[in-house]
Parts: sequence; structure tokens; C-alpha cells
Amino acid sequence: MGEGLSSLLPFALMFVVVYFFMIAPQMKRAKKEKKFAAELKRGDKVITKSGLHGKIAELNDKDNSCVIETLAGKLKFDRSAISMEMSMKLNTSVADKK
Repeated sequence: MGEGLSSLLPFALMFVVVYFFMIAPQMKRAKKEKKFAAELKRGDKVITKSGLHGKIAELNDKDNSCVIETLAGKLKFDRSAISMEMSMKLNTSVADKK
């Protein structure tokens, strides 16, 4: 019985390591991104994951989308297309300049 338990110990240890170094941080990041998307408001300057810069003109909670005003006009994007890291970096650099 002791041999069976000792042979499962490395697998259990491997699962614990994978959970704490891969799964838990990924879940934390997803939660943070969801909160960021929910807290968007009109007038926020954002950057999409594809690199488009603009300002939020409208928010639609029904289909979870937003209209972004750019120099070229207004474009409709899904909120998940907005990059949290780049948008936060943009807004902190603007705040630092003031």
C-alpha cells in the first residue's frame, strides 16, 4: 500500500505546481480583464488588441460591444477586443504628462 501512495505523490506534486504557476495566474488575469471591460465608460481612451487607438463613444450592454471613435470615424468593436495592458499604459502615460 505504501508503494502505491509513493508512486502517486510525484503526479500530485506536479499537478499542484502546474496549478499554482499556470492555472491560477491565468484565472486571475481573466478575472482582471473581465472587470476592466465591465468598468469601461464613455470618453475612455483605449487601444484594441489589433493596435487601433481611439476613444469610447458608446457602450452597448446588450451585445457587449462598444463604438470607438477614431480619426477615421466610428467603429464598432466587441469589448473583449480592447487590450487591457496597452489601454492602461496609454492612460497612465497621459496622466503622467498632466
